[in-house]
Amino acid sequence: MSRQLFRAALALAGCASAVHAQRPVAQRAMADSARLRADVAYLASDRLEGRLTGSPGNDSAAAYVARRFRALGLEPVVVDSADAARCAGVRSAQAAPRSERLAGPRSDEAPPAPRCAGYLQRFTARVAAFAHVGKPFELPTQNVVALLPGRDPALRGQVVILGAHYDHLGRDTIFAADPRAGSVIHNGADDNASGTAAVMELARLLKANPPRRSVLLVAFSGEEEGTLGSQWFVDHPPVPLDSVVAMLNFDMVGRLTNDRLLVYGVATADELPAIVDSANAAGPRLAVKALGDGDGPSDHATFYSRGLPVLHFFTDQHADYHAATDDADKINAAGEARVVTLALGVARAVADRPARLTFKRTAPRRVAGGPESASGPRPYLGSVPDMAGDGESGLRLSGVTPGSPADKAGMKGGDVIVQLDGKPVKDLYTYSDALYAHKPGDVVSIVVLRAPATGAAPERVTLSVTLGRRGE
Repeated sequence: MSRQLFRAALALAGCASAVHAQRPVAQRAMADSARLRADVAYLASDRLEGRLTGSPGNDSAAAYVARRFRALGLEPVVVDSADAARCAGVRSAQAAPRSERLAGPRSDEAPPAPRCAGYLQRFTARVAAFAHVGKPFELPTQNVVALLPGRDPALRGQVVILGAHYDHLGRDTIFAADPRAGSVIHNGADDNASGTAAVMELARLLKANPPRRSVLLVAFSGEEEGTLGSQWFVDHPPVPLDSVVAMLNFDMVGRLTNDRLLVYGVATADELPAIVDSANAAGPRLAVKALGDGDGPSDHATFYSRGLPVLHFFTDQHADYHAATDDADKINAAGEARVVTLALGVARAVADRPARLTFKRTAPRRVAGGPESASGPRPYLGSVPDMAGDGESGLRLSGVTPGSPADKAGMKGGDVIVQLDGKPVKDLYTYSDALYAHKPGDVVSIVVLRAPATGAAPERVTLSVTLGRRGE
């Protein structure tokens, strides 16, 4: 999209935004768990068949999000290249006197959208993993984008992005954790119908009382195949990238357990730790584990690579990740509402503060494990790591995959792995190094610390595990 069209959208919304600026806020807005539950239930229903990138179900999910943005009165800002000729009228409108363009409609009228703009940012996702196995690998799909103009004329040209990917695995087995289940629907309720629902609910809450800066709401496609939608977005930005102040990402926010929320990226701007702390203190208070890393296998990393501050909200890994069992009935809608309410406070603080955030580059993340090597396939244990780490020595497990080698050996959620086949385990990386030194079928000794039910000191338990083959 051209910079001129972005400015036109903001100018047309100027008068309506001024009305919002005078609206008092009687109490802090709270997310609606019933709305979140209903949105996840639709997006993760069998009728959408898992929302695989390029599939009819993926298109239906995009249409659902676009309808919600339209119903909220958010601005469409995407121009397809095929529509360039139709945009000539909008571009020529930029030549009108500035006072006339800023006047906009009367305050009792909804601002008209630019005539050539829409909500769908269409692109072709090219999936190398599909090409390698002879599957169609050029998949037409789309991001869904909408703009909420800010209420402050001096700051509305700056943008805070709130994003989540809406695609999942469909019936495909390449990226599934349970490929032997065959061509079954992977509904992806937590991954990532939950994040998409969070963005739509944040759009509703912010629309009721817009912040000073503008907010761009984005639902990305192609994340499961390698953050393809967010990469297309930053390569073809529908708003100028230099106008973006920060990107907040929501990926797997529907399984809040023990009030524990992970927030990655707090070290990517000097101001973010205090902003997150303050939003949490305002309630509903959660057990927030703030982590500095701006990288990671989700869409926020694409923006971080372009020098932008990012946050990633995440309620942690679980045994249903990329499995056909990630269904809507396992979503903690009340817990997700608390996460969204906290995120609303963070988003508003970033969008309302007088100055932009101060970007900082964090230490590069070390990659745990690696791809299949020349020595053969990777071994599989079936442990579900606690991604926060909590600074303890060892790798704490949040659970184990049912029927996996870890489960058969008697490993449990809450166990802390401290040794694998004689090698000390201090964190996810040393665990991966020790595990991937072996082959499927190897029998290894794993030492865990296990807390007794009585609350006494953890006991040291040694287990013998026959490693499986990844994908089995």
